[in-house]
Amino acid sequence: MRSLVLLTLLALLTLGLCRRAADRSISADDSPSSEAFVSKRASAEVVRRHKRNYIYDSSVYGAAWDPLEAKREVCELNPNCDELADHIGFQEAYRRFYGPV
Repeated sequence: MRSLVLLTLLALLTLGLCRRAADRSISADDSPSSEAFVSKRASAEVVRRHKRNYIYDSSVYGAAWDPLEAKREVCELNPNCDELADHIGFQEAYRRFYGPV
């Protein structure tokens, strides 16, 4: 067990020393802050590529998004609202307990 811990610490130390040596070798022209920015064209290509490769599968992502689903869950957690929703409908029961939908 001690040898495993010692080996892990040595690996982390080696990794840290290698990173420090790599950081020293970067010249002033190739500063890390310049890597954070990309051109508008390159960023638009990435977004366009993701949209093109997006495949909607209802079995994976579930049914279509329902804007009232969160409010329906709130009403279901309140037994009085849930019981009233069974009689007069969800939207009317939610309006009576929590205000306008």
